[in-house]
Amino acid sequence: MKILEWDEEHQLYKFNPLIHWSYNQMLDYIKEHNIPYNPLHDKGFVSIGCAPCTRAIETGEDPRAGRWWWETSKKECGLHSHATKSATEENK
Repeated sequence: MKILEWDEEHQLYKFNPLIHWSYNQMLDYIKEHNIPYNPLHDKGFVSIGCAPCTRAIETGEDPRAGRWWWETSKKECGLHSHATKSATEENK
């Protein structure tokens, strides 16, 4: 990712001001400025999504390892589906 990116699909610029911050820098800033955050971060949940798709990561794992960890097992949480047709196609 870059600090400023053009998203062709959505026709907008995306600004990523924290792209070069480490996870610990982010947590330090949150604590220093008393910013509310999800307490699951304190329990090893670095990247948080829906409950069935998210787990705490183990020491040394990639920060995104806790998201969609079950995909290889062919499970489905019910919140995310693999639609075969787009909404536009179905409304024709």
